[in-house]
Order: sequence, then structure tokens, then C-alpha cells
Amino acid sequence: MRRRRTKRTPEWAAWSDAELLELRFCDLGLRIEDTVFPRRMERLYDELAARGLRFRPHCWLSFDWFTPDGIPGFAVPFFLAHPRLQKLEDRKMLEVEGNSESWCMKLLRHEAGHAIDAAFRLHRRKQWRKLFGSFTRPYPGKYRPRPSSRAYVHHLDAWYAQSHPAEDFAETFAVWLRPGLRWRKRYADWPAMRKLLYVDELMEEIAGQTAPVRSRRQTSPLSRLTMTLGEYYQRKRGHYMPGQPMVPDPDLMRLFARQGSRKRAGSLLRRWRPRLREAVARSTGEHSYTIDQVLKEMIHRCRELDLVVERPEDQVRLEAAVLLGTWTMDYVHQSGHGWIPL
Repeated sequence: MRRRRTKRTPEWAAWSDAELLELRFCDLGLRIEDTVFPRRMERLYDELAARGLRFRPHCWLSFDWFTPDGIPGFAVPFFLAHPRLQKLEDRKMLEVEGNSESWCMKLLRHEAGHAIDAAFRLHRRKQWRKLFGSFTRPYPGKYRPRPSSRAYVHHLDAWYAQSHPAEDFAETFAVWLRPGLRWRKRYADWPAMRKLLYVDELMEEIAGQTAPVRSRRQTSPLSRLTMTLGEYYQRKRGHYMPGQPMVPDPDLMRLFARQGSRKRAGSLLRRWRPRLREAVARSTGEHSYTIDQVLKEMIHRCRELDLVVERPEDQVRLEAAVLLGTWTMDYVHQSGHGWIPL
């Protein structure tokens, strides 16, 4: 009788953050079959099958979410592979991208869009280029989205479809694939409907077909990465905070007062910090770590200027969130961070 293999708790699960940060990726000893991904990939396969698609992208553990050019599969992040690593990611970056099943499925559908494009070489088609643009266009170091634009679908945060033609297609595919989303009604009056209808026609055309590109190659698998977790987070945090954020003093002095109250603005902002960070992340799509760095500078300047709160707290908190969102977006666009080069 064949014995069922049981998952072994890794030794590093009980280590401190400092000890864990000294560990190399390749020494984590993680296997993707012991994670949440096999079950979630099966759910993705069921969604593809429900649309008549035979395509089944492969995935592997790496440092982050990404789909290499020409590979009909994608990498998924190591930090979702174990609860201890999720805690570390949350402490270092203040959020864990894809930690809920619904969020993870949104990301898997997006990456599946890249993978199916590679598998069937869809970006070579003339109509694809006409609707989405040139696939070979260099990725920008930064992009300034237009939130009011209806030429792009809304799927991932930060109006990600606007960043590059390849992302535009992947986002459109993800919206088309999502079960229960009535995209024909939701995007009825949007110019983005042309892209959705094209994806619908394209998927009907390749339904039941075997993809011409069937490589199972993996790029930067976890088992080959010799970078330590500490080096990774140093680089990742530097990416989301490439310089010192600027918080204009005149704006702070219009929001707060110089005297007349015992309610210190810095102390209140510190108390509101989780709520402000969450609200701005939800409205802008920017990373929580970046928002937090701007907020820290905001608190610092309030203390330096000895500012206080005179007006009702709810009103001030709302205005503070608006200012924080504006300064975060300005900081992101001026600093120019885009994709993490590892």
C-alpha cells in the first residue's frame, strides 16, 4: 500500500524575522504542490474549460507574479506559499498581494491572459495590434493613468490596463474570463467594449485548439535563486520608496492649525494611519508601503510645525485622506518607479 506523503513544517517557520531574512530563496525548500496554488489553478482551469478553452498554463514559485515573454505559463510569489512568509511580507510591505482567494484569482486570470497570448502568439495578429497597440513597445519606467478613461477595462488596481498593450490585453482577457461578470452590460457604452468583443471572438476561434507553443520552461524558479530574503526586501522597499517624499507645508497648514487646541495633528494622523493607508490604497491602487512612507513624512512635518486639529475630526480625516492620495500619486509619478527589476 502506497503511503500518502504528509507536509512537513519547515524549520524556518519558527524563526524570527531577522533569521528568516538571512535565508536564501533556494534554501526555503518550498514545493508548489504543498501550497494553495494547485487548488486555485484547478479553479482557473475549470474557468477556461467552461469557455471551451483547452489551454492549461503551468505555474511555478518565484519571487513575484510575472509571465516571461514567450512562455505559456507564469510565476507566482513565494510569500503566498506559507503563512510564515505571508506574515513577513505583511510586516515588510504592509500588504500581501493575492492573500485572499478572490484577489489571487484576479491575479491568476490576469497572468493567464499573458500566458494564452504567448501560447497562441495572439499579439502578432493585425487586429490585436490595432486595438491594443504594439506588443514590443518598451515597458515604461512609469505611467500616469487616466482614471476617467473608458477605453480600458478595470480589473487590477492602479488602472493597470493603461500601462502597456500587453497589460491591456491581459486585463481585458481577465474581465472576459471572470465567471458571473456581465461585461456586456457593464461596459456597454465604453470604447473598451471593442476590445472585449475582439477577445470574445478570438477565444471562440481558438476554443478546442491545442496551442502551438507548449513550452513548460520556468524562469527564475525559487530553487535557483541565491538572493537572500533580506536582499529581496531591501530592493523591493527601495523600489516603492526611491527617494524622500515631499509634503508641502502650506497644504498642511491649511488643513491644520498652528494653535488653539490640544489635539496634536501628528498624534491623530498616527492614530488614523491604518485607516488612511487603506482608504488611499483603495482609491489610488498604489502600494500600501509607498502610501505609508508619504504618511510618515506627513506626520513628521506636522510635529515639526507643531500643528493641531481644531475642526471636527471626521472632516479633517477625510481631507487628510484626499491630500495623502494626491501627494502619493505625485510622488509615484515624479520618482518614476514602475516594475521591480530583480
